[in-house]
Amino acid sequence: MAKFSKIEVISAMASTGMVPVFYNKDIEISKNVLKACYDGGVRAFEFTNRGDLAHEVFCDLIKFAAKECPEMILGVGSVVDAGTASLYIQLGANFVVGPLFNPDVAKVCNRRLIPYTPGCGSVTEVGFAQEAGCDLCKIFPAGNVGGPSFVKNMMAPMPWSMLMVTGAVEPTEENLSAWVKAGVTCVGMGSKLFPSDVIAAKNWGAVSDKCRESLAIIAKYRK
Repeated sequence: MAKFSKIEVISAMASTGMVPVFYNKDIEISKNVLKACYDGGVRAFEFTNRGDLAHEVFCDLIKFAAKECPEMILGVGSVVDAGTASLYIQLGANFVVGPLFNPDVAKVCNRRLIPYTPGCGSVTEVGFAQEAGCDLCKIFPAGNVGGPSFVKNMMAPMPWSMLMVTGAVEPTEENLSAWVKAGVTCVGMGSKLFPSDVIAAKNWGAVSDKCRESLAIIAKYRK
């Protein structure tokens, strides 16, 4: 069962402005990355369903977070069907993210008051997702469907929209400032936040620093 309410989840994503996106089959690496992000100020973290037995790693990560990162809101990503969503919700996922919009996933999540953030590549898809009760929609792949200009142009006629962008998001001032100025609610960031060489070297301090820097940039351009 989810530890955090739907309102708490969306509020945390909106207030911090960034959701790290990560997957590793090694539970110890995943724990260290989660803790590093937590120490860097992150309060919402997406563990992606991208490998065999990923749900087992997630289960251990949920237990770890409850003890070591009590304010961390842990959710699952890369979910494309209702069965997978149900599995992770049962394991304690606080939110569900997908690369596409599936109405069946929306029904499962709505029934349990779990935020569902589906991937959308057009204004029409965002509209259908909102109609199905998705408060926060993911623009994906954000860099390919139009970048910051797409977000800005969509927000003009649909200013109530809450958008997370994933894909082509980088932990730099130039990149993050463009997304923030366009009007995103938050950004999702994966490989650029966790370079393979940093993970291989187990340089968890560098991960914390990068999270801290990114959050500071987002806060700066929101003012």
